[in-house]
Amino acid sequence: MKQIQTKIPRVSTHYKFLGIQIDALSIPELNSVIAESVEQSRKWIIANHNLHSLYLYHHDARMRTFYTKAEYTHIDGMPLVMFGKLLGYPLQRQQRVTYVDWVNPLMAEATRQGWRIFYLGSKPGVADKGVRILRDRFPGLQIACAHGYIEARKDSPENQAVLSAIATYQPHILMVGMGMPRQEYWISDNLEDIHANAILTSGACIDYIAGTVPTPPRWMGRFGLEWLYRLVSEPKRLWKRYLLEPWFVATLFLREILSI
Repeated sequence: MKQIQTKIPRVSTHYKFLGIQIDALSIPELNSVIAESVEQSRKWIIANHNLHSLYLYHHDARMRTFYTKAEYTHIDGMPLVMFGKLLGYPLQRQQRVTYVDWVNPLMAEATRQGWRIFYLGSKPGVADKGVRILRDRFPGLQIACAHGYIEARKDSPENQAVLSAIATYQPHILMVGMGMPRQEYWISDNLEDIHANAILTSGACIDYIAGTVPTPPRWMGRFGLEWLYRLVSEPKRLWKRYLLEPWFVATLFLREILSI
């Protein structure tokens, strides 16, 4: 039976710095945003920003277009919380929400509320494994999936089949885990044909659940050191993201400090 969602009061949480706009929202507040989109039958993109997306935003016009379509953009990276605090914004640790921390509270809330979830992403077989684990972990959870290794061109047969599967399932929540910026491109290109309420850019969320990507210890997340764990785990893929891109972000921060 669907339970009544307790509304989490939200004050104005919009902050703009380093050229981007973010919404400082905790996990309960994000769940409340999803409940609002479902209850009002609205279609909202709930995006996120971290240092990598910040770099992409300033170098990729398609990413900038995507973020203009997002209803909310939460913080997924302790460095952004730290930069914001140094710039005088009242950001708090719990307003940094990564999917490693959010996925279980989200699935628990979806089970209580009877929300249907569709996950699109990961390699063939990985999404199915992750979904099976979540169903075992949360009895009664309504979740379906499709892998993300498709021809993403809008009019391709594979893409049209995925959109049809989503429309048939009628999810309240669509999680797209194709990695940045592919997931943002896909959502932006197909938004008019997506039938869902809350649309989430969830990255490697299900890969963590399925165990195909190692999960950083949560103490490293609390201290903003997840990047180091991921760099050591996948150096060939992530060295540029974690060793070069932050220098660009540092220059943005210095320019903002000097302008102040």
